[in-house]
Amino acid sequence: MAIDGPAGAGKSSVARGLAARLGFHYLDTGAMYRALTWLALHEGVPLDDGPALEGLARAHPVTFGDAGWVAIAGEDVTTRIREPEIDAAVPVVARHPEVREVMRARQRELGRSGDSVIEGRDIGVVVVPDAEVKVWLVADPAVRARRRHLERDGLGIDELAEELRRRDERDAINTHRAVDAVEVDTTTLSLDEVIDRIAGLVEVAR
Repeated sequence: MAIDGPAGAGKSSVARGLAARLGFHYLDTGAMYRALTWLALHEGVPLDDGPALEGLARAHPVTFGDAGWVAIAGEDVTTRIREPEIDAAVPVVARHPEVREVMRARQRELGRSGDSVIEGRDIGVVVVPDAEVKVWLVADPAVRARRRHLERDGLGIDELAEELRRRDERDAINTHRAVDAVEVDTTTLSLDEVIDRIAGLVEVAR
């Protein structure tokens, strides 16, 4: 199944919890771009060099493990890819078409390993357009900023709200809602309530 939506709408928490509930594989596509961004910064690869980033992505496929573990080039980057430096740089890396093509191929490969919950920004339209269930998560901007505030140290809510606004503008080109996606507004729902609602959609689809 595919879960799409803007940053802070709850995609990662919902997808991770839903996968655990259903016994599906969980694939965080955003973590893949973050891992590549970390490696590019670590290796000194210019973030505006699409072909060089493409080569880096092909040479070092991102791997996943239990409990959200993420690795690239033999390095465990699970926590490092959530740092503010990566937040700021990942949109630059993700905008390169050649990078997205490599990542999408890898995402489809991972998704074929069995029943999966795949979350990101172009999942239901581009990565797995034939997914049995597609969900589009949304939330009030203020709520999205508060959620990010709980995840990030050192940044105020107002600063995070502005960061999310700018990110929405940058990500707009790669944020597409599938016409057959079910919208779920998470603004006033608890995590369990969102998971219950989407699990119900999966049950109906079966």
